[in-house]
Amino acid sequence: MNRELIVNGLRIIILIFLQVLILRDINLEQSSSKYFNIIIYPLGIMLLPIALPTFIVFLIAFISGLIVDGFYGSIGVHASACLWMAASRILVIKFLEPKSGYSIHQKPVASQLGMYWFLQYSGILCFVYLFIYFTLEIFTFVYFGEILLKSICSFVISMLVIFLYQLLVNPKD
Repeated sequence: MNRELIVNGLRIIILIFLQVLILRDINLEQSSSKYFNIIIYPLGIMLLPIALPTFIVFLIAFISGLIVDGFYGSIGVHASACLWMAASRILVIKFLEPKSGYSIHQKPVASQLGMYWFLQYSGILCFVYLFIYFTLEIFTFVYFGEILLKSICSFVISMLVIFLYQLLVNPKD
């Protein structure tokens, strides 16, 4: 269990550092496509063990979001989106549960549950995160079309990076 905590903690820290030090500086808004944002740090929350208590998942999501908010200069936007995603994670895990159920030590990774399951799981949670994030960033439904367009465009590029991460890193811990 201690090794698992260390691995997940390091994964979250590395993903947050990648997000705030590298991906934040990739400024696609100056180009013709201002709708693309690469956001991958929520993957650290997605990859937490299934049996981890809900309170711990919420705490990790909140702290991760606050750290990213500190670097992005947004007040609570990332933290709120992470909390929404963490709450949705519970429902998505139940919705996608295999007929045989989950084992107590199972993790939501492609190597254990299959790539199709992982893409469904991460896709739903990624879209929830991005939609809530852009809704809170704009903070009005007057621009619902822009929110949806930003969510979809960012979803495509973020899921591509998440898919590549799962193929290249393929956590088997």
